[in-house]
Amino acid sequence: QKLRAFYDRRLAAEVEGDVLGEEFKGYVFKIMGGQDKQGFPMKQGVLTNGRVQLLMSPGDQCFRGYGRRNGERRRKSVRGCIVSPDLSVLNLVIVKKGEKDLPGLTDEEKPRMRGPKRASKIRELFNLSKDDDVRKYVNTYRRAFESNGKKHSKAPRIQRLVTPETLQRKRRKAALKKAKHE
Repeated sequence: QKLRAFYDRRLAAEVEGDVLGEEFKGYVFKIMGGQDKQGFPMKQGVLTNGRVQLLMSPGDQCFRGYGRRNGERRRKSVRGCIVSPDLSVLNLVIVKKGEKDLPGLTDEEKPRMRGPKRASKIRELFNLSKDDDVRKYVNTYRRAFESNGKKHSKAPRIQRLVTPETLQRKRRKAALKKAKHE
């Protein structure tokens, strides 16, 4: 009965949490997806609440694992983007936090396990200037673990990082190219 509020809503629609019960008061949820009782997923842009068969090509949403031939297309069954009673799973995302914490969901702060790997993307995330050292900021998502009694920590290797060595290599390459043409 609680789920009646979601019927006839589309994917990416926002729903007030009050309709689900007193513990969700103040929360706002966004419908992100779902699947029906036979396991067919909902697809954004298919404006129906039933099931349809679409001709899909690699790279389409709800279509994967069929890369045997180049440009191969297959007709696959998917659900429309409108929520209906015959869904078994409905995926929601919390857009706005409510008054009370939900145990196991919003009561504890979970750090982001992964972050950007490319130097320019890390600069963008932490609002760094060109002069700041990017390597210090990767430690925010460094993972520490223990194996065989020894403590280890892992952080992603930064890509496109401009170091003195890379500049030296670039200069050497240019010098060799210049010497070759003389």
